[in-house]
Parts: sequence; C-alpha cells; structure tokens
Amino acid sequence: ALPKLPVPPLQQTLEGYLKVVRPLVSDDEYEQTKRKVEEFGKPGGDGEMLQEKLLEYAQTKVNWVYDWWMDDMYLTARLPLVINSSPGMVFPKQIFTEPSDQLRFAARLISGIMDYKVILDARALPIDYARGQLAGQPLCMEQYYRLFSSYRVPGLTRDMLVSPDSSVMPEPEHIIVVCKNQFFVLDVIINFKRLSEADLFNQLKRIMQAATAGDRCEPVGLLTAGDRTEWAKARIKLMEDSTNRDSLDMIERCIFVLCMDEGVCCDKTDLTLACQMLHGNGSHSNTPNRWFDKTMQFIVADDGACGLVYEHSPSEGVAVVQLVEHLLNYIQKYGSKKMLRAQSICELPYPRRLRWKLSPEVFHYLKTSRESVDRSIANMDLHIMRYTRFGKSFPKSQNMSPDGFVQLALQLTYFKLHKRLVSTYESASTRRFQLGRVDNIRAASIEAHNWVRAMCSDTVEVSDYDRMELFKKALKAQRNFTLQALKGQGIDCHLLGLKEMAAMIDMPMPDIFTDEPFDLTNKFVLSTSQVPTTMDAFMCYGPVVNNGYGACYNPHDDYILFCLSSFKDCGDSHSEMFTIALRQALDDMQHLCLKVSFLLISHPSVHVQS
Repeated sequence: ALPKLPVPPLQQTLEGYLKVVRPLVSDDEYEQTKRKVEEFGKPGGDGEMLQEKLLEYAQTKVNWVYDWWMDDMYLTARLPLVINSSPGMVFPKQIFTEPSDQLRFAARLISGIMDYKVILDARALPIDYARGQLAGQPLCMEQYYRLFSSYRVPGLTRDMLVSPDSSVMPEPEHIIVVCKNQFFVLDVIINFKRLSEADLFNQLKRIMQAATAGDRCEPVGLLTAGDRTEWAKARIKLMEDSTNRDSLDMIERCIFVLCMDEGVCCDKTDLTLACQMLHGNGSHSNTPNRWFDKTMQFIVADDGACGLVYEHSPSEGVAVVQLVEHLLNYIQKYGSKKMLRAQSICELPYPRRLRWKLSPEVFHYLKTSRESVDRSIANMDLHIMRYTRFGKSFPKSQNMSPDGFVQLALQLTYFKLHKRLVSTYESASTRRFQLGRVDNIRAASIEAHNWVRAMCSDTVEVSDYDRMELFKKALKAQRNFTLQALKGQGIDCHLLGLKEMAAMIDMPMPDIFTDEPFDLTNKFVLSTSQVPTTMDAFMCYGPVVNNGYGACYNPHDDYILFCLSSFKDCGDSHSEMFTIALRQALDDMQHLCLKVSFLLISHPSVHVQS
C-alpha cells in the first residue's frame, strides 16, 4: 500500500511561497506580501487554525487535495477543452498507398488498444517505479485504469468526471467510430469474443460506405468543442429527446472514440500533423469529427496522419504515453504480417449509425460553438522545433539534469524577450502517494533570475566563470524544487488546500489569498511539461493564459523536440520569436559549459574572464 499524500509544514510552505513571489514582483510589492504572509503564519493566526483543520480533514481522505485539485485544475474551468485543456499527440507518419490501407491500420490500432485493455481489465499492468530522483519507489497506477472508463460530462458551473460502476452496468463492448462527422457504434466484443482484425476491417469498411452514402449530417461533435457552460445547456436540450439520449449514452459509455479523418494537405510536416491532432483544423475540416468529452480519441486520416487527442482530467501524459508505446510496438510487431481472416463470428450485425434530433435551441448552440472554435483555431500560433545541436546526452555529460537544463533554457528565453521572469508551471508527479497526480515545480526561482540577468549582461565585471557558478546554483534550486514536489512537499497543492479549507468553513478569505501577487503566481505565463517518448511521437497543447506560452518538450539523446504555442491576438507573446530565442538560449548555454570546461582545464587556478 502506498502512503497518503502528506500535508507539508505550514512555515515551510510560507517560506517557499515568498521565494516564489520574490523574482516576480517589485521590492515594495514583495514587502507588502511578506507582511501578509507573516500575519497569516503568526502563532495562533489564521494559518495555524487552517493548517490544523486541514490535517484533520486529511485523516478522512485517501488523498486530501485530489477533489480540490481536480476542480481547480479542470472541472470548474469554463474554457473549451480544445487547445486550452486537451493535449494532442502525433504518432509516426504512416504511408497509405490505397484507401483500404487506412482501414487496415485502423483495424490493427483497435486490436492493439484492446490488447492493452485486456491487461488493464485484469489489473495486470506492471507497477511503475520512479526513475531519476527518488528512483525505485513504487507509483500509484490508478490513472491508467481511468483511460477507458472515464467520461467528462459538461455542467453549468462545474463538469463531472464519471466512471460507470461495473457492478451496476455491464462493461462496454463497443467503440464509437466517427466518419464524415457521423457517429457509428462498432461492437468490438461479440458473444464474449474480441473481433479479429479482419472482422474489424470489414466493419470499418461498412462504416466508411455508410458515411459516404448517408445524408448530410449536422456536425453535432462541434458542441463538445465550445464553452463548457454553453455545451451543458445544449446537452440539457438534447436530453429532452429519447433519440438523443440513446446516442449520448452510447458515446458516453464507449471504450474509446476512433476518428477516421480526411487528409488535410499533401505536406505532412510536424506542424500540420500537430494541428490535426490538437484541434482538427476547424469546422470545415476535421474538428466536427471529434467528441472532445471522451477521454481517449484516436485519429487515423486517409493520408497516413495519425495520433490522438485526450481529455486531460482523468490522467497525466505518462499513462497515455505508456499506452501509445504499447500500441505502436503492437502495430510494428504485427505490421508486416498479412491480415488473415480468423474464424469469423457468424454474420456480423452492421454497425449502427447514431441519430440526432436537433431543436432550434441546439442549432443556436451549434452555431455559437462553431464560430468559437474557428476563432480559437485561427488565433492559435503553434511552432514545432527540432533542436538538433544536442540532446539530453549533453547535459548528462556535464553532470546536469536534462530537465533542469531545458527548464532554465525556457527561463533564459523568456528573459531575453521580456527582460523579466514570469510564473512558470512544470508538473511534478506525486504518484508516490495514493491517488497522486501532480504538484508544481517553480522554475522561475531567485537563483534562476540571478543567472538569466548575468547571461544577458554585457558588463565585463560578469565573467563566464561567474555565469557558470550562477547556472549551477539555479540548477540546484530547480533540483530542490523538484525533490520537494516529488516528496509531496510542494507549495501549490498545500496553498490550494488552505484556501479551500477557508472557503469550506465559510471564514473571510485571508489576505494572503486575495493579495495580487498570489493571483500573479497562479497565472502561469509559461506552462511547460516534459513528455518523453522512445518513438518518434510527440505531444502538444495550448497556453493556459491569454499572454502565455505552452511549451511541451521531448528530449532524445541527440535532439530535443519542442512544441511551442501562443495566441496571435496577444501582443506580449509570439511563438516564432520565442522559438528563435530558445534556439539561441540553448546555443549560449552549451557554449558557456564548453568554454568554462575548456578554460578550467587549461588554467585550473584562474577564474575565467569573458
């Protein structure tokens, strides 16, 4: 049994919070915040009282922050899932030479996913153990078991994440296939037997033929791409009709969604592939060929583009990546084998097309959602950079953490462009604890601020040796933040818990939580995440604030793949400029490391001068 997530000591969190605030605000603002923090943390003050109540509350919960964190991070957010919340993932490009190749690949993909689901259903997935810092500790596996059993239902003020109770409802035996914006029920298990790939191929062929021959269908899937409250209202209207209730029920209970897309363009670059997986390129392209509330949506286009988009609330990227690696290995393993017709299950029933009856009110919501998602997609500024000068092997050769190296490169990049640091989010897994999800590694540290200023300084008083010493201190601070978060001692979840406890007992909100710097530290202008894969697959997502950047990176031995995003209508952010500055920052950091190493070897007793 894994331990419960601890509640960190109050003073430790308050000291850590002040360290986070310091590089983000002016001296006067910092002094004001410091006084409020000291008032909150004084003996017998609000902080001690809330801490005591939080400790009591934690005794009654498997994971004291889980529900609060889920609401704060996902379920109370009203922004559309598309771009703002749901990451896309690009698989290695496939070569399809004839129309049936898309169906063959999709059949094999379904088979590979069901192969993985058998392991999940038996609870036979090998336990993950921590790597890197705190290596060897067992990790909570619950996120894996939510991949095919969860569904996000829109609510007027708060969404719900539901998992059908298998003791009440039978396990689902169908998937939903979306083709030409039409939804079909495909049974993948019939009479307790999984369909063979040959049978899946034939059923997919039937779906393709039916979708092509069918009447023009309203793009109902676009409803899931809009504002969450508006979609909740539309869903209430849909549920008034029994035909719609049946269709929604079949989608909500399915194992996963398979989107059979139409190719977007001949030029399958990293960027065009990323856009197709992340948002589908708009209402006149593949965006209506989605149902964004379903946790797992796999995408196979007729031009060989393939990947997925997933609803983020049930799981972190690590569980999705593990599933994808299993899937791609399965496809690779059986890819060269011809699809033999296994013993067919007698005459298979035709896949059922889902029907919809749309009222004038629903048509209004559909129009609003279409306009909204098209605006969001047009406003998205996504850049993919394969940095090939070095990969994670270079920081390792310098006895540096590759993740810490990249995080500080992102800090240097932002400082080069804006001459300041901003609140930064990097997820740190808390899976060492029951139902653990993440806490935040705060890369915009005091030490990082000192280092980036030295890197951008032209004064002769600052030597490369000084820059290197400051770099090492910044890396150490980053490592300490990381370890603290991994051990369940991060500040973000704890401060959230104290704030939620104040709301729970209906006391006036303490000044520490209404202070402007508190709001500033929780607006993550840099939203970053390392999502490593062993194959040529990568993940991408949008910024989490209007003036922010999304920065997802995948470090390989000899290159680093970055997916960088911002919004075009914001004058403060610009993905192309950020990409150029990031490339220069990484070059500068390598140059600094190599120069100092060389000069220390050549002149071991002399400080290196610029």
